[in-house]
Amino acid sequence: MSLAAHGGERQTVGEIMAVLRDRAFALLVVLLGLPNCLPMPPPIPLVCGILLAFVALQIAAGRQAPWLPRALLLRSVRQSDVSRAAGRAVPVFRRLERWSRPRLLVFDTGAAMRVVGLMLLALALGLLVAAPVVGQIPLGLAVCLVGLGLVERDGVVVLSGLLIGAIGVALSAGFVYAIVAGIDLLN
Repeated sequence: MSLAAHGGERQTVGEIMAVLRDRAFALLVVLLGLPNCLPMPPPIPLVCGILLAFVALQIAAGRQAPWLPRALLLRSVRQSDVSRAAGRAVPVFRRLERWSRPRLLVFDTGAAMRVVGLMLLALALGLLVAAPVVGQIPLGLAVCLVGLGLVERDGVVVLSGLLIGAIGVALSAGFVYAIVAGIDLLN
């Protein structure tokens, strides 16, 4: 089923989510990671981190599809905007598919997805306390890799994302420690 099959000038978010089915979580994860792959001003990592935590909690809880507020599901997007976004995303996914393939399929199990949800929650919390402007870049890259690995069912890409995420969380923890230690020295 494609979005074009729905016809009409506008598509609701609910219709888009219905088409995405089991890949909806993975694509949400990628979308929340992308803005953090570039230097961004402080509110963006915070907002993405909060939304990613919301999505990660749902994955950890074992939900099959993301829950979104009804008001958001009923919002509509122009079909031309959906087609333009899909047109930009498809070439990226085709390039990824050249070197990515289903492997380490352990991440297709419910228990493993719950663990991935908990790991994504840790990455989301790291985004909340990331150093301003550039501190979120390793975390954004990690989140995107995890999401892309889930889309492609490639456990190697998921594990790569989690490894980069561990480095990003360590950097964020170091940033928080430096601030706390600095405040402690002032007292």
